[in-house]
This record gives sequence, structure tokens and C-alpha cells, in this order.
Amino acid sequence: DDSADAIPEHNEFLFPEYEILIEPEEPESPDDEQEAEDTSKDAKEQEEPGAAGIADGAFQSLDEETLEAMAKHETEEEKIFQMFKKQVAAEPEQIIRYCRGGEGPLWVSGENRPEEKDIPNCVCGAKRKFEFQIMPQLLNHLQVDSLGESIDWGTLVVYTCAASCGGADQYLEEFLWKQHHS
Repeated sequence: DDSADAIPEHNEFLFPEYEILIEPEEPESPDDEQEAEDTSKDAKEQEEPGAAGIADGAFQSLDEETLEAMAKHETEEEKIFQMFKKQVAAEPEQIIRYCRGGEGPLWVSGENRPEEKDIPNCVCGAKRKFEFQIMPQLLNHLQVDSLGESIDWGTLVVYTCAASCGGADQYLEEFLWKQHHS
């Protein structure tokens, strides 16, 4: 009886099976960049009138250096997250970004980014380099979005041996960096 060996439709240890399509990312056009800037300016202009009255009273007690430091930190974090959102918006179903030896990962935040010393060398002694990242959109496909029992990440970045040691017939342990949303 084959039905006894069939995998049940819902199994808490198995994720649904999907096909992964591989397509190159389309480069941005200058028009896209201008449109993003215009949208960003419009959003800031809409926020300013209502926020000005509240901000005046709340920030009067803070010194100028503290305010400037806060503004710089928020601006940098905002830029990083906006760049992430813009890239994701171009391919909202993208779950893996592969780029061995090229650009680095697309970070969700400026916090918790590895430095070279944080990424251990391969067992063969060679350095590891960025190869691919797993995007947070995968969580939607895996249907693990219930609070309390779910896994979560901003991005999972995989670093592999720069020398590609081990040959084609061996699996080697690689290094994964997990970055949460800030």
C-alpha cells in the first residue's frame, strides 16, 4: 500500500517543496533612481509639518551634538534599509541572491555586519568569501510566520572557500552569517 509511505500534506518537520528559478538581476536605470529620490522627498515633506511641533518640545532638552549624532545614525540606517527595500521591490519573489566574487551581500541593516576577522578560514586554510544570501522573503514561502514558533532573519549570508577545496564529490562545512532586522 503506497498510501502508508506517502508524506502527509502537513508535516511540522518538512517545508513545502518549490522550484527555484535562476534569472539575472536587471541593472537599475537612471530613471528608477530619480523616481526613488522623488518618492523619498515627497514622504519627507509629508512628515515634516506634523512632526515639527512635537519635535521642537521633545528635542529642546537634547544638546546639539547628540541630535547631530542621532540624525547621522538614523540617516545611514535609513539609507541601507531603503536600498534593501528598493532592490527587493525589483524582484519581490527573489529568495536567493548569488554573487560569488562580485558585489557583496545586500544588507538589511548597518548593524551586525561581519568584519573580515569574524569570518573563519576554511578547513584548508583559505579565506572564505561571500557566495550567496538567502532573503527574508523565503519565510513567506515556507509558511513559518506564526509568532512564537517561527524562525526569522533579515538576511542569511553564506561564505564559502575561496579556493573551492574539496572537489566536486565532497560536501564541506561553510560559514553562515545571520543578520536580523535592526
